[in-house]
Amino acid sequence: MSNNTPTRGTKTGRVIDKYELSGMGAKLEAAWTNESGDRTSLRDLADEFNETVLEEALREAGISPLTFEVTGTYEALRGGSGSEETRARRRLEREGIDVDELVSDFVTHQAIHTYLTKERKATLPENDENAVEKKIETIDKLNGRVTAVTDTAIESLLDDEELDRVDYEVLVDVRVVCSNCGTAHSVGDLLSQGGCDCGEQTT
Repeated sequence: MSNNTPTRGTKTGRVIDKYELSGMGAKLEAAWTNESGDRTSLRDLADEFNETVLEEALREAGISPLTFEVTGTYEALRGGSGSEETRARRRLEREGIDVDELVSDFVTHQAIHTYLTKERKATLPENDENAVEKKIETIDKLNGRVTAVTDTAIESLLDDEELDRVDYEVLVDVRVVCSNCGTAHSVGDLLSQGGCDCGEQTT
């Protein structure tokens, strides 16, 4: 593990430097942008990256990853039951690993996205980008439809004197709230940027 690494702008880049994961950036980019269509999702890339970090931490402690159930240990640390996480932590601690530091080096799928797009300037094949744009366009059309239907309903009730005769303005604003940090995003912004940017924040 490197103690004198350059400071990078993204968490993923910093973790790559810290654990000296040579070639990891190119590997992540190739898996994400594969134009043959067999692309790896950002969530799967994050899991694979974090398991590699765990493997490297084991090597630094003088343990062969082949003798350790890496995937099961990682899953226990990330989302296992209380007892599973406790057992995983205790085993790693017995091997001399700082588990809190290790877990803080795990990254989210959004952190992977930020690294690929900001540091490596990677972009998806055109058809994938168009797919996002089409979904945003579909949602915008549905918002317009809801607005029109609501306008019609209000006008009808005004004509029937079921509503006070005042001016009304219909606003349809679909927001997506990140369960991790509580930030609300417009759907278009969230899809365009690949998720909530809280995933880039370090622990």
